[in-house]
Amino acid sequence: MTRTLTALSARRRHPAAVVVLIALALLLVGGLYAAFAPRTAQATTSAASAQDIEEGKKLFLANCASCHGLNAQGAPVIDGQNAGPSLIGVGAASVDFQVGTGRMPLAQSGAQAPEVDKVRFSQEQIDLMAAYIASLAPGPAIPDEELTDVSGVGDEEIARGAAIFRTNCAMCHNSSGKGGALTAGKYAPDLTGTSPKHIIEAMQTGPQSMPVFNDNTISPEDKRAIAAWLSRDDVRPDPGGLTLGAVGPVTEGLFAWMAGIGLLIGCAVWLGMKSS
Repeated sequence: MTRTLTALSARRRHPAAVVVLIALALLLVGGLYAAFAPRTAQATTSAASAQDIEEGKKLFLANCASCHGLNAQGAPVIDGQNAGPSLIGVGAASVDFQVGTGRMPLAQSGAQAPEVDKVRFSQEQIDLMAAYIASLAPGPAIPDEELTDVSGVGDEEIARGAAIFRTNCAMCHNSSGKGGALTAGKYAPDLTGTSPKHIIEAMQTGPQSMPVFNDNTISPEDKRAIAAWLSRDDVRPDPGGLTLGAVGPVTEGLFAWMAGIGLLIGCAVWLGMKSS
């Protein structure tokens, strides 16, 4: 009996037992994390038919492949010019944002792709190209209508969106969303008039100099609250009166300086005329 207990005790103290226990613990922790961790919305091809993907590929090859490569893998730098980056893994949301706002196809190379009023493709064509890009690798999906419809958002949610915007976005886009200058000729665009869908897609994909705010950083509900606040001009009053473009203290200081100097000059002229 004593020998049996001694053998069992030796087996339990075997170095391999420690390795087995650690491996089991890691498997358990990994399984629990995979089961309960929040998931970022990913584009899937289940909703897009093979025909849609093929039609989207044709549109891509005809309009985008010259910069982004025949397989959307990106193109090398030619003669020092910036080539199109790889689109593998950017998701359908990136295509919908870039093409839907007219930033792509890019008219000419520059520090930043500007938004244009005239979009070259219909929404149907944009959806086809988005389906093709989404079929290459998982990426952020186009937000559904329930998330982009901000018509029923209440005042409390809008106030929360304003607070989140000022914490995460105002350093570039200005506290009122009017945009601002960045480095190397880049800029944070004015968000006035931008649709809730494109605002949410920009947060999901991080276009150009903008960082990505995935669902672990800003939840879908908070993204919707931000989009609702930016879409409602009536909840962004200007109690100070004249906004001067709402671009910050530079224009306000310049206006005050010019107005003050003008007033002083006017007073000096008036006093000179009166004394004569």
